[in-house]
Amino acid sequence: MEPGEWVTEAAAGFGMTVEIREKLCCRKSQFQTIEVYETAKLGRLLMLDGIIQLTSFDEFAYHEMMANVPLFAHGGARRVLVIGGGDGGVLRELGRHPELEELDICEIDREVIAAAREFLPGTACGFDDPRVRVHIADGSVFVRDKAGYYDVIIVDSTDPGGPGAPLFNQDFYRDLKRALRPGGVIATQSESPFLLPELVARLNAATRACFRYAGYASIMVPTYPTGMIGMSVGSDGRDVTEPALEVPPELARQLRYYNTAMHRAAFARPNFVQDMTGGR
Repeated sequence: MEPGEWVTEAAAGFGMTVEIREKLCCRKSQFQTIEVYETAKLGRLLMLDGIIQLTSFDEFAYHEMMANVPLFAHGGARRVLVIGGGDGGVLRELGRHPELEELDICEIDREVIAAAREFLPGTACGFDDPRVRVHIADGSVFVRDKAGYYDVIIVDSTDPGGPGAPLFNQDFYRDLKRALRPGGVIATQSESPFLLPELVARLNAATRACFRYAGYASIMVPTYPTGMIGMSVGSDGRDVTEPALEVPPELARQLRYYNTAMHRAAFARPNFVQDMTGGR
């Protein structure tokens, strides 16, 4: 690639452009196009069907929050399922928790895992944990056969188009609830209220319809369009906006983004997001 070449994500009337040094990978799987780039400033960049999934510059923010918010909202999880997350970043963060006994991941596209292992070892190291069991399947189908099994389910999905489409409807949220043990927690990637307000409102409504306690948490991620993304968190057990536990000192030393104050603060909503997600 020539110096000064750029790659752009363009969707929903918005875009993000990143300077590239080298294209490391371009593969067409059964489901999507997988690209990995070496960037000029942001380390390595993963795109699926032209949409930025992560850069090594700031992926820690997203992955730490997606893993730790539901774990600390629960307070005693032992069995965790990740749906999607083929780059391994959520698994890496879950692996920092020695109390977890089972770490299942259900990823529909084995080629995403293969590309991450080859080109993104800093995230794909999550697959090396001996507690991890990999299931190559459609997560919306896989979860239906797991009634009452998991303490926490994390949906680290792509955007609504393509293979992630079945993960963005209320029937799926009901299936997630059935797969939880009593007091279980879900956390689902729920987009940006600036970019996709109708989808944020719909996913938040689905969470609130299924769970006694629900909230929408914001995560700052500079290389996502609008600079942030959200997650919907739900439980019948306890208020998900309040951590059940303090972060142990040995874990705190490993984290760059998540802490107890950030857990609480992530659920604070600007007025327009309050209007979008259930009123003030």
